[in-house]
Amino acid sequence: MKGVFPISFMLSCFLLLLDSSTALPLCLHSERPFTLNTTIGFCPYNGSTCCHSTEDEGIQKQFQLMNASDPGCASILKSILCARCDPFSAELFTVQSTPRSVPVLCNSTIPGNSSQSKAAVQDFCSEVWDTCQAVSIINSPFSPSLQGQAGGTPGNNANATKLTELWQSKTDFCNAFGGASNSESVCFEGEPVELNNTRTPMNTPHGLCLEKVGDGSYLNMVAHPDGSNRAFFSSQMGKVWLATIPDEGSGGQLELDVSSPFVDLTDQVYSDTQLGMMGMAFHPNFTNNGRFFASFNCDKDQWSGCNGVCSCNSNVDCDPSKMGNENGVQPCQYQAVIAEYTANGTASPPSSLSAKPVEVRRIFTMGLPFISQHGGQILFGPNDGYLYFMMGDGGGSGDPYNFAQNKKSLLGKIMRLDINNIPSASEISKLGLWGSYSIPKDNAFSEDKDLQPEIWALGLRNPWRCSFDSERPSYFFCADAGQDLYEEVDLITKGGNYGWRVYEGPYLFTPTESPGGNTSLNSINPILPISGYNHSEVNKNEESASVTGGYVYRSRTDPCMYGRYLYTDLYAGAIWTAIEDPQNSGNFSTTRIPFCCAHDSPIQCDSVPGSSLPALGYIFSFGEDNNKDVYILASTGVYRVARPSRCSYTCSLEKATTTPPSSPSPSHSSCCSNFFSGYLFLHLSSFLLLYIDFV
Repeated sequence: MKGVFPISFMLSCFLLLLDSSTALPLCLHSERPFTLNTTIGFCPYNGSTCCHSTEDEGIQKQFQLMNASDPGCASILKSILCARCDPFSAELFTVQSTPRSVPVLCNSTIPGNSSQSKAAVQDFCSEVWDTCQAVSIINSPFSPSLQGQAGGTPGNNANATKLTELWQSKTDFCNAFGGASNSESVCFEGEPVELNNTRTPMNTPHGLCLEKVGDGSYLNMVAHPDGSNRAFFSSQMGKVWLATIPDEGSGGQLELDVSSPFVDLTDQVYSDTQLGMMGMAFHPNFTNNGRFFASFNCDKDQWSGCNGVCSCNSNVDCDPSKMGNENGVQPCQYQAVIAEYTANGTASPPSSLSAKPVEVRRIFTMGLPFISQHGGQILFGPNDGYLYFMMGDGGGSGDPYNFAQNKKSLLGKIMRLDINNIPSASEISKLGLWGSYSIPKDNAFSEDKDLQPEIWALGLRNPWRCSFDSERPSYFFCADAGQDLYEEVDLITKGGNYGWRVYEGPYLFTPTESPGGNTSLNSINPILPISGYNHSEVNKNEESASVTGGYVYRSRTDPCMYGRYLYTDLYAGAIWTAIEDPQNSGNFSTTRIPFCCAHDSPIQCDSVPGSSLPALGYIFSFGEDNNKDVYILASTGVYRVARPSRCSYTCSLEKATTTPPSSPSPSHSSCCSNFFSGYLFLHLSSFLLLYIDFV
């Protein structure tokens, strides 16, 4: 695949990537807006919309049943009902995760109406009241009993049809249904939402300052659910430690006793260069129930508990007996497992310093066709409490069996599982589940019956590190490792298809072999990345690149980094930030930023020979603590994003310190003026066993 794309084609694809970014998937039930070939008949939405013709017909029928006699009120009611088709309907019909019967009606009396297109947003809520207060409305969507039901669901209020019969005053009415538009939300003013296209000045970071707070190499970090200054760290080998985190700038180091892990799962985990313990997650109610989960690989030849069904099977038109072996390994010798454990014991879960490596329940087991590209991260959704499971395409160059586009395969997918409602053995068998979990009723199969019910999103090659924005949980970021040309960052939405292997990032992809068949270009509607980079940006030979996803930075430690999504490459060649510009648009601008290590870092940061760059080695993952500080988990240790002034970076938003930074110590790496030099130094000999081959 190398060298086959002319420059003109690559440039056109890059422009397509920039111009094709749509509004965020803010339809109700987490669906992404789509573009219809024809205009729907009743609701006046052209281009991007959240309604197919069936929803449009349903809204029209609901409007007709209301039988509003006043033309002015009828027009307003139509616009309010049709707001369900607005690309921002999830924002309009949801306030603090609570669904509403009608959209948030713009109310100019509430300060903050600044993000929508008009200079002064009209007081639409008052207009609704003034126009409709004395009009009879059958099954009025403004009934107090419907405030918790999104979408204007009809109620049993046919006898109370006037606003004056439902609400005592305009003030009460607008307190219930009114709201303002600001940087965090939008409101409805009778027309499709249009955001302000002007860009507000941004405090572009001059660089990313790091401090090294721990030695050791870890693949995962999860903040303790009790909100304390503790976090769990896990290794690829299968050990989990509970560490205490020092305050930023205190000079302290991670308090972590390597000889005393929180739990040791090495007897169950098979660890190799591309296999091991891939993820861990702690139940949102861990402090009370002690439930936690591990995602790892096992070897069925070494452990009797490694006994799942092969992902290459007749259900997906795949016969493992006909598959070529990878590195002499039989298909499905290695399996992907999610298992549940407990910290319950003599102490309450928040105080527990250890847990037994005894499996409480097997959540999921699936045999892997090859030994690479199997993701494995798990995390709980911040709003829904469901477990998200990131799974790669299973390996093989170019996904030869086309698993990522096969809607009956779980490879190349993001899954969403309900681990709180345990099904019976008969239910598991009847539904063909891969373990002990239930299916959320609003998973993507509710809209696409061809999808396996576990699937939330599809078309991914190897999602390596995903995260929810802690302040805007509808923003679900995943970094997806590419193959020949491009590493991408995606915004994940319900039922979203991210293109692999029809596309690799913004580029069309042509597989060299296709024993599993192909997916036609016109049969899918791929969602292009919101950010990413070409392999040539980190290696002129277009080799040795693999994206590592991070977090939207929400700490106040570096205020100039606030709101930016941080991500990097496995090989520590560069760090990028992506920020939505303008706000609420779904369009992201990407900046590659310099980075260095603070001169007063608690642990000395070694430098890349011939450069002032800190020698991070491989960057495996990111972490976030309960203060929203962000960490880099590298093969050379644990690094935390520090105050920019500690690296002599200027950030106008950072509070001035009483003592200016002292001169760098000769034994510590100082900030670099040329951050490009020397970044490909890899320390290959030191970290082969810890290297994960994502490419």
